[in-house]
Amino acid sequence: MFGFNKNRNPDAPATGWLTRLSQGLSKSRAQLNARLGGLFGAGRKLDETFYEDLETVLLTADVGVPATNELLESLRARARSERYTDAAQLRTALRDALLALLQPAAQPLDTGTHHPFVIMLAGVNGAGKTTSIGKLAHYYQAQGKSVLLAAGDTFRAAAREQLAAWGERNKVTVISQASGDAAAVIFDAVNAARARGIDIVLADTAGRLPTQLHLMEEIRKVKRVIDKALPGAPHEVLLVLDANTGQNALSQVAAFDKAIGVTGLALTKLDGTAKGGIVAAITHSRAGGKPMPVRFIGVGEGMDDLRPFVAEEFIAALLDT
Repeated sequence: MFGFNKNRNPDAPATGWLTRLSQGLSKSRAQLNARLGGLFGAGRKLDETFYEDLETVLLTADVGVPATNELLESLRARARSERYTDAAQLRTALRDALLALLQPAAQPLDTGTHHPFVIMLAGVNGAGKTTSIGKLAHYYQAQGKSVLLAAGDTFRAAAREQLAAWGERNKVTVISQASGDAAAVIFDAVNAARARGIDIVLADTAGRLPTQLHLMEEIRKVKRVIDKALPGAPHEVLLVLDANTGQNALSQVAAFDKAIGVTGLALTKLDGTAKGGIVAAITHSRAGGKPMPVRFIGVGEGMDDLRPFVAEEFIAALLDT
């Protein structure tokens, strides 16, 4: 009933992204389906107790209160319109409701609108930001685009070394300084990209907590300097989130969005959590009801394990039994 959608992601490599996605979401799928299996069992009546139990399952999966309420309202409406009386009849409706919830957030990043296209990456320490840059470099090179990396995390020497290793692995140039101002490094990188005709600049920044106000101010400065180097840039402010942080990711989204205007998310380490529902919570955490775009999701350490977010694929892997 919850098999993979045949309209697969055209960017997915032939080696089996859908298989890796399914494997990566195995913890979340096992927990969610174990609970849903009993909830949607034959003979279970659609009464208030059912909806209360379903609410508990969704909240436990880190779907979050706003998204859970939206799902429950959708399912109640479906049950009324179709005159369902048995819980099993709502199982397919749950998949449809989840798809309707996540589809607006599945917005692929179009890097063809500017040249060079500058992507500024932000996030807390340990979210997988620098590793994600390396994987994105590989992803865009596979599309035939030239890439340049900017080692803007000047606070952590290991970050520069890590990015240099990814640059060597992908055979792309890394603009770096042994010490200095992060904004200056990225300024140089943008100018180098313009001079060399590079398609995409991936700019790393130092990891920081939302409560570190002085560092949040610095990242605002980095963004302003990028705009001076190339008016209108950065063209994407990509916030990298570790899925294992659960509901704490919501406060990160709010803080970084307020500071630098986040335009998209990359959600990493989904293979390490049993609460994949956090994707729904995050996309519906922004005030005003406009979903936060999820550009990429990561489910492993491999070079190809960070791919564009496709709602149909994600739901199929999450609910596939």
